[in-house]
Amino acid sequence: MTVTANETLNLEKTAGDYKKAAEKLTRRLILCAGTGCVANGSLKVRDRLVEELKAKGVNAVLELDIHDDNAKDATHISKSGCQGFCQMGPLLRIEPDGLLYVKVKPDDAAEIVEETLTKGKVIDRLLYTVPGTDKHCKGNDDIPFYNRQTRVVLENCTIEPDDINEYIAHGGYIGARKAVTELKPEEVCKVVEISGLRGRGGGGFPTGLKWKFTLASKNEKKYVICNGDEGDPGAFMDRSVMEGNPHAVIEGMMIAARAIEGNEGYVYVRAEYPLAVQRMQRAVDAAMAAGLLGDNLFGTDFSFHLHVMEGAGAFVCGEETALIASIEGKRGMPMPKPPFPAQSGLWGKPTVINNVETLASIPFILREGADKYKSRGTEKSPGTKTFALTGHVANTGLIEVPFGTTLREIVMNIGGGVTDDSGRVTDECFKSVQIGGPSGGCLTEEMLDLPLDFDSLKSVGAMVGSGGLVVMNKKTCMVQVARFFMQFTQNESCGKCVPCREGTKQMLALLDDIINGDATEETLVILEQLARTVQKGSLCGLGKTAPNPVLSTLKYFRAEYEAHVIDKRCPTGQCKALAMPEILADKCKGCTACKRKCPVGAITGEVKQPHVIDADKCIKCGACKAACKFDAIVGI
Repeated sequence: MTVTANETLNLEKTAGDYKKAAEKLTRRLILCAGTGCVANGSLKVRDRLVEELKAKGVNAVLELDIHDDNAKDATHISKSGCQGFCQMGPLLRIEPDGLLYVKVKPDDAAEIVEETLTKGKVIDRLLYTVPGTDKHCKGNDDIPFYNRQTRVVLENCTIEPDDINEYIAHGGYIGARKAVTELKPEEVCKVVEISGLRGRGGGGFPTGLKWKFTLASKNEKKYVICNGDEGDPGAFMDRSVMEGNPHAVIEGMMIAARAIEGNEGYVYVRAEYPLAVQRMQRAVDAAMAAGLLGDNLFGTDFSFHLHVMEGAGAFVCGEETALIASIEGKRGMPMPKPPFPAQSGLWGKPTVINNVETLASIPFILREGADKYKSRGTEKSPGTKTFALTGHVANTGLIEVPFGTTLREIVMNIGGGVTDDSGRVTDECFKSVQIGGPSGGCLTEEMLDLPLDFDSLKSVGAMVGSGGLVVMNKKTCMVQVARFFMQFTQNESCGKCVPCREGTKQMLALLDDIINGDATEETLVILEQLARTVQKGSLCGLGKTAPNPVLSTLKYFRAEYEAHVIDKRCPTGQCKALAMPEILADKCKGCTACKRKCPVGAITGEVKQPHVIDADKCIKCGACKAACKFDAIVGI
């Protein structure tokens, strides 16, 4: 389809029409419809709200039609992408009241309509309450989880992801039009280079420089690929951006295509993200219908066609060359570099590959300017970064902060503090944070005031990675943490190169020996040597970074490893084979049954008094545990 200037959507008119329609609304209810909240029933809440409003005779609209007057005196019930506060979902924002209701259930719909929407009363029980206090927070501005963040990429995750008109009303596609109609390709590269934007996929390579390399490769066919194959355990940043702000990803790809003189693109999304696939495809279809994708865009000779492709779920396809192989219909396996994709990528043509968050940052830079973008963050790591905050922390969810923000600010303030095994918040139980998933490393208590950016993390043997932050309390066994990530990378290894295929397998076996009490001091030496070998000898990033969790835990928690190996004891009590035998005083009745059954006399105690096990004598035969009728014996 050939698109002329007259057929391309008029951005200013569309934005104006949308704003006029929105002004006619009485209220807007925004339900979080990210994957987590949908799984918890947010769409059922929406349906019940529609029923209750219609029963009251209220005009409730699900879609705002800028070509019709359906907005007049209406209540607009829309969905959004992930609003971030996953711990408190499903979330419901009510505007213009400035309310945020948390943990909303379908049965709450009638009360919300009656009390809040009809009478204007606030329902206190649905407000967020600061832990340990009785303070109710009315809206986002009152909640530390939100008011201590700086949202750029996630800012538009509160708009209706399936409504291209609302995206345009928030300045959407202005940056793409500027890149296509006002700037030459090399000028687009220069703007992004000045902004200092670095790749958010983990490597942190300067985005503008990558684009310049691809522009320098002369070919009539060039590709832009969005890497949405997010596979790190505990990471869901890219998924949430695709679900909540898909048009920003498309616009970023359009600008990238202009910068490299490309004309075709692929959004590569892992198949395990069905909602992201669905919303990206709808956004592409809407952009095509609006004349924002296709041929002769904005009345110029620039054309860009975009496809959404589902990946097969291989973690290794997050690596550039493996991803390219997958799109080409081959098995996802990495290739040696050079040549780099900028010279020979998809089907042998010059190709630029950026991850979701990187591309979603681009429209802001073109629209607002490079200087405004780099006014946040640090000198060498400008801008903001999204993180998926999970683990032993009070407020789990999706956050965005400027580079340079400290770990303490994220965990203790935005995250609300560290929780013990009972869920109680106590900062004293903080032990570590795993950053960057299976490719990253652990950050200790001594690093709580470390500013998080590409260079500072590298200096302590960690990396930003894709942005997963897993908080761990003192009951976490660091050897098991290392084993968990090693199991993951070993399973996900494509098997092409020996260091990764065999090395990760042997490292996993050594970690099993440590956990099962079969290791010696030499095991630790071999484990560290093997980790260094795998790190240096592997073909792609998966293998080169696979040893990171092992090396970082060995460095900062070596005493814990040595306790497993030398003392045959797990300090946290999490490794069953090394658990210390113990009789729980609050459960022991002093019946002496365990004492009488012990074949080595390891149990002492008086009748009707709590008994004690001598760990040095105990042979863990299990006779005492079998004899105890009160479940008072653990660690055997």
